Amino acid sequence: MDEKIDTLLITIIQAQDADIASNALHSKGFSIGKLPSAGGFLGRRNITLLIGSPASQQPVAINTLNENCRQRIEYIAVPLESAPLPLPAPTPITVGGATVFSIPVDRYEEV
Repeated sequence: MDEKIDTLLITIIQAQDADIASNALHSKGFSIGKLPSAGGFLGRRNITLLIGSPASQQPVAINTLNENCRQRIEYIAVPLESAPLPLPAPTPITVGGATVFSIPVDRYEEV
């Protein structure tokens, strides 16, 4: 990719998708940085990818993430409100996929 990097994609994905998504993005010529992170709601391990991209290549990066980061159903224990004892009931929630923030880059330099 020889175009000027003018967009930074900050992407939060589940740790189990990190290697597959990173390899797919690298194979398409994207510059990537990885940071470990944790989700605020469930406290699960995530990876934050910092992806340098020309604006014209942003749809390619997002499509690649969409193809390689899948959503999953997980269960959390939620206490039943009307139960005489605090019995937890398994409640399904959808986790995963990718959360992408796009930030314009005024200056980019490799030293």
